[in-house]
Amino acid sequence: MLRKFTASVWQEDVWYVAHCNEIEIASQGLTKIEALENLKEAIELHYEEPTATVLPEILSFEANIYAY
Repeated sequence: MLRKFTASVWQEDVWYVAHCNEIEIASQGLTKIEALENLKEAIELHYEEPTATVLPEILSFEANIYAY
């Protein structure tokens, strides 16, 4: 399925960072185009059907968070 996304793109030193505005995924590249291409690949991989070769182990854990 083809879906449109928007991205915020900015430069940090020599890297361009592309952050998807609809989902929490970001990527980077040496040019704006490269950063967007890398973001597209990251989103496609994120939604790719998982193919586990070994069944995953489900674990619980605790973390200290300081939310105000």
